[in-house]
Amino acid sequence: MSNCAIVGINWGDEGKGRMVDLLTQSYDVVVRYQGGGNAGHTVVNEKGKFALHLLPSGIFREGVVNILGNGVALDCENLWVEMQDVISKGVSITPENLKISHRASLLLPWHRELDALEEARLKDKKYGSTKQGIAPFYSDKYQKKTVMAGELLYPQQLQSHLRDILEWKNLILTKVYGAKGYTMEELWAWVEDFGGKIRPFICDTGAFLRGAQDQGKRILFEAQLGALRDLDYGIYPYTTSSNAVAAYAPVGSGLPTAKLDKVVGVVKAYSSCVGEGPFTCEWFGEEAEKLRQAGGEYGAKTGRPRRVGPIDIVATRYGVQCQGATDIALTKLDVLSYLDTIPICARYELQGQIIEDFPFPAVLPEAKPVMEYMPGWKCDISGVRKWEDLPQAARDYVEYVEREIGCHITYVSVGPERDSIIIR
Repeated sequence: MSNCAIVGINWGDEGKGRMVDLLTQSYDVVVRYQGGGNAGHTVVNEKGKFALHLLPSGIFREGVVNILGNGVALDCENLWVEMQDVISKGVSITPENLKISHRASLLLPWHRELDALEEARLKDKKYGSTKQGIAPFYSDKYQKKTVMAGELLYPQQLQSHLRDILEWKNLILTKVYGAKGYTMEELWAWVEDFGGKIRPFICDTGAFLRGAQDQGKRILFEAQLGALRDLDYGIYPYTTSSNAVAAYAPVGSGLPTAKLDKVVGVVKAYSSCVGEGPFTCEWFGEEAEKLRQAGGEYGAKTGRPRRVGPIDIVATRYGVQCQGATDIALTKLDVLSYLDTIPICARYELQGQIIEDFPFPAVLPEAKPVMEYMPGWKCDISGVRKWEDLPQAARDYVEYVEREIGCHITYVSVGPERDSIIIR
């Protein structure tokens, strides 16, 4: 048996989806263990181009069982819409290849509304939320004021539970934000509609995973976002509201006895960031727009332009440490082919000192990038499939990054397609 987690090393948007889609050929089960519909994994395969938000990226592989674990923010409305889009393109989704943990909590309509209301209240101090309800959802979960997906199987008990939560939630909506609030009829209609649609997929996924483990099945754990957006280890408060680190995979998946044999950390060949907060290596103006266009850097969920810049060695090294990465997948190397020289944020300058360790969030806005440059290769590498066929300048760049972050770069991606990969 071999268990593997695929995780983001930086701010998210590193290309985890394409790596899960690639590596699932060697795994039996794929589990999403945290996060919700607030970010997207882009997958390109023979069926087309997909932006997945809740569905595990193993859904395209026949014979692979995909699981939404108990750590996921389960938005059954958006999940159902996503499922219909994928099904319409010829992908089969049944209770045999998609299973939803009965212990996952439901993200309800008021969570999205509260997210938008709070961002509006914060104004210029906003956190950069995608307004998909993630922060209000996890806040409610830790206050024990959510309903579990398994309650959809027991409508009478669910109605009683929802009435209690509704009374409390309406106090917040109406008294704090001056919003309208919800009636039980409105809420129950939503639950019956979208909850009813996903009900056949809900089961005891913990029991399924324990059985898979006993049978020696290979399990792949899929994370959302990256280490710098982790609630505990990221750039707080500009983080997500869950733990994106690999160490959380056994807990959020529903298999707390799982041991990770391999952690593939995904790093983009340059840096990109969606949302607010410090971004030390950020480019602006024409320089940024050229890189943004070359890499198609627009949010998979929101469509908004991503902030971009050169690779940040300081942040990446920290992310590798947080994730306990055993292997690195370096994605989008081909995007850098237009550059005459390849810029690298090698160190930071902070309070007059040159540093190599990632700073505490409170002082991170004061950090300035210390740059180094390497020769570019100025040719199309998207068709390269062997390490030795890469231009020397490209190999030098990969080896420099590998040396500086302290983790072997096993995979080098030169395009979004499954086969656009070099394995070292």
